[in-house]
Amino acid sequence: MKAPWNFIRYLPMAKRLMAAGRLPALLFAVATKAGKEGNRLGKLKDDLKLLQALCLAYWRGEYREISGKAILSIVAGLMYFLSPLDAIPDWIPGLGMFDDIAVLAFVMKNLEAELSAFRAWRERQKPEKLAVVERLPATPVLLEREKGTD
Repeated sequence: MKAPWNFIRYLPMAKRLMAAGRLPALLFAVATKAGKEGNRLGKLKDDLKLLQALCLAYWRGEYREISGKAILSIVAGLMYFLSPLDAIPDWIPGLGMFDDIAVLAFVMKNLEAELSAFRAWRERQKPEKLAVVERLPATPVLLEREKGTD
């Protein structure tokens, strides 16, 4: 499956975001936007939760069984989702989320094996551990302090 044309430009930005340690801020912004969009997201809301859980587990150093290319693709997809001025601006009623959905669907389909492995890892974890690993603290600063080892 070919990447959506506008998605490619987010990959270098994702690499810079990860290198700067800004993943927590991104995850908070995604959670905020997903909460505001509500029912407009449909199944995408579950996909966003999975991607966020994977990023949280990765950030905390609990889950590293993912390639660097895959984590960058996920971060780029989340950045695209957040951008109000992408291929179809989010403020256009009824249309603004179509390109976001397409990009996230591309990420989910393209990384199907990696995401299946993460789901399997989650199933092997105790609920208490997952509650800690996937918890989004009150602020991005608190999450930044929880960074795992690379």
